[in-house]
Amino acid sequence: MIRNIIFDIGNVLTDFRWKDFLADKGFDEETTDRIAKASVLTPLWNEVDRGVWDIEKLLQEFIKMDPEIASEIRLAFSNVNGMVIKRDYAIPWIQSLKAHGYKVYYLSNFSGKAYKDCSDALDFMPFTDGGILSYREKIIKPDAEIYQLLLSRYSLKAEESVFIDDTMANVNAANALGIHGICFGTKEQVEAELRLLGVEA
Repeated sequence: MIRNIIFDIGNVLTDFRWKDFLADKGFDEETTDRIAKASVLTPLWNEVDRGVWDIEKLLQEFIKMDPEIASEIRLAFSNVNGMVIKRDYAIPWIQSLKAHGYKVYYLSNFSGKAYKDCSDALDFMPFTDGGILSYREKIIKPDAEIYQLLLSRYSLKAEESVFIDDTMANVNAANALGIHGICFGTKEQVEAELRLLGVEA
């Protein structure tokens, strides 16, 4: 029996809109692409979410990827408000699941800066039963350790839990630990897959 629903945050309960965010800063398409290739689209982005490096160290590493746009990179990430924005269905969905007796948690690769600058997008958090943000623990998905930490911290059984994430590698990592994984496409698709597991909300 499923008792616990575990949500990723970006592109599941919120929109991670990095491309529009950069456009909102006033960068043209070419500059947006260059900034992205030096930051969001590189393995370096994992270090943003891991929370080990401070922001200056991260910026220096991004700039090394494309020194000609150093000032643009610094401007882009001086404040990341608007990079993550709320989805209106997040709170009602969580409330519905809880009303049906399920515990609801979050498990997300998330940076400390985004948590601070995009706090308005995280208004669903008080409605959950808890969760883990990667920057606080210094580990990221799909490392098995972060899933195991969530299970142990909240005394959850893997076989009684469903994990919903928009990245297949993260879903596969959950599956490997005995957690039921669902790859997010749309809310309706996830709800259909949850029903197959006996979850109604």
